[in-house]
Amino acid sequence: MAKTAPSRVSGQKIMGDLRLAAKKGDRAALTLALDQMRTLAHSPKYWEKYLTLLRNPLARLVDMLLIKQGERIAHQKGWKLPKAAPPREKPRKPMSKAARARARARAATAAAALQISLFE
Repeated sequence: MAKTAPSRVSGQKIMGDLRLAAKKGDRAALTLALDQMRTLAHSPKYWEKYLTLLRNPLARLVDMLLIKQGERIAHQKGWKLPKAAPPREKPRKPMSKAARARARARAATAAAALQISLFE
């Protein structure tokens, strides 16, 4: 069986092109970096390299704006972020109509006290 050639796409080369595009506005460098990032992102063989590349904020920004592949890869691999605990809410007692009216009046007076007069 023939041995496959290693990828010619390098994370360091991609980051160099992204930095050049960011500093000097070089569209050719940005195009090269995007093409190489797409090669890594759309090939399951190179997903690990791509996810390593996404540790850099600049590469993550490019992924979020143009490629949008990092989350799909993580989803397909079954990687999940731990769920945040939902905020605990205190059980509320149902308010009567009079209590709601008093609360609304209090809120209105507080808002009026904070507002600056236009006529002074």
